[in-house]
Formats: sequence, structure tokens, C-alpha cells
Amino acid sequence: MAEKLRGIVSPNLTPFNDDLSVAEDLYLRHAHWLLDQGCAAITPFGTTGEALSIGMAERKHLLEALIADGIPADRLMVGTGLTNLPDTAELSRHAMDLGCIGVMVLPPFYFKGVSDDGIHAYFAALIKAVPQIRIYLYHIPPIAVIGFGLDLIARLQADFPEHVVGLKDSSGDWDNTKAILEAVPSLHTFPGSEVPLLEALRMGASGCITATANINASAIHGIFANWQGDDADERQARVKAFRVAVQPFGPIPAMKWLLADATGDQRWKTVRPAP
Repeated sequence: MAEKLRGIVSPNLTPFNDDLSVAEDLYLRHAHWLLDQGCAAITPFGTTGEALSIGMAERKHLLEALIADGIPADRLMVGTGLTNLPDTAELSRHAMDLGCIGVMVLPPFYFKGVSDDGIHAYFAALIKAVPQIRIYLYHIPPIAVIGFGLDLIARLQADFPEHVVGLKDSSGDWDNTKAILEAVPSLHTFPGSEVPLLEALRMGASGCITATANINASAIHGIFANWQGDDADERQARVKAFRVAVQPFGPIPAMKWLLADATGDQRWKTVRPAP
């Protein structure tokens, strides 16, 4: 599956108890539910999972708990990108040693105005530190500011074809996603929203990695499963309308409140204080 990951990937939410510890039972239950709803994989410790509010030890424990609870490792694309190379390498090595499909890695995002050469050197060092790594680049300039330009994406994929295998484009710029799909067709490219999913699939995208899958995975999967069908445009319109209705609100607390109402478990309403 690592060579052929296609479909809907959910950056799964992280529920917390009232004391701000991770609600592990709820975390595991939700992961199983996402796969049952048609997700091809989940992404623990993405932006939607409040990754930058979760410590190193917690991340390792939760990843091990997912696998111990029966979530297949080859359906886990683990967010590991931090602002320093040693911690990113440690988390990436841990995930790959467990057999995960790959890791989703941010550029080192604390210092701004970083050159393409600097980001390339960072990933070259990461690959050297974790030789078995499979990287999905995480491009989210609205949050990280630092991102991956088209030339850098092509350069990384050309220089490290066995290691830089995919990309999540959370730029919110469909023209940027189209440019990546056209310029680097060998890359497994996933838009970071389901809004352009149908058009992206028609251009050769591998699926999408979308926060809203936490609450609408089945309908989004329906587009992927039926993108060549007569009702594909109608399916896309319904899913887009749902996303547009949710996205004006803070997406993490909004989805958590909806899950609290749907499941009756009020722990879903808790978020950790932002870093």
C-alpha cells in the first residue's frame, strides 16, 4: 500500500480529558471510525490533531497505542515535522520503525525567509538520519509561512525519489495544486481540502488529506470512489456545501463540538491551550 496510497486521508482530531490529558479511549475509537467510514489512511499529529500542543513522549505513546489497538501501521501517515532536525528525525524514525506508510513533514518553520537551498539541506540531513524514511511534504504557508515552492518540490523529488514520495497542499490555492500536479506528476499529491477533489482526481491527484473527514468522511470518500460516475459533480457539490458551512468557524473546536453532539461524549469539546 505504501507505493499506492490513494484515497481520503484524515488528519485525525485529538480529544482531551478535562485535565487536558489525551482521552486515549476516545482517540482510538475515533481512529477506527475514520477507517470504517472509508478513509484510506489517517494522519496522527497533523494541524487538525493539535500536533504542536502534543509532546514528544505523548506522540510516541499514542502512535504505539493506535497500532496495538489494531490500526494497521501502513494506514498511518504520521505528522513529524518540528522546528528542529533532531526531534523531527526522532519522531520520523520511530514512525518508520513501526512500519508506518510514511511521515508528513513541515519545512523548519520558525525562522522566516529561508532559502530553497536551506530547506533542501534540511531534508537531505533528515533523509541521511532516517534512511528508511518516506516523506510527504506538508505545504501550509497560511500557518507555517515557510513553504515549498514549485522548483523546490521538483528538486527534492528528483534528488530523493525513493524518499520524497508525496505532498499535501494546504495553501488553499487551487492554481498552486494544479501546477504541482502538472509539473511533478510522479509525486503523490493530495489537496488539503475536499473542495477541489473532483477536479484534482481528474488531473491525477491521489486523493485529498482533509480535516473535514473527521465529520464527513463517508461522503468525501464517495467522491473518490465514484469520481468517474454520472453523479460525481452532484456529490462534489454536496460535499463542498458542507465544507463551506463549517469552515467559517474555528475548524478544530467546531468539529469537536459537532462530534460531542453526535457521540454524546462531552470530552470532545476540550482543546488544549494553543502553543
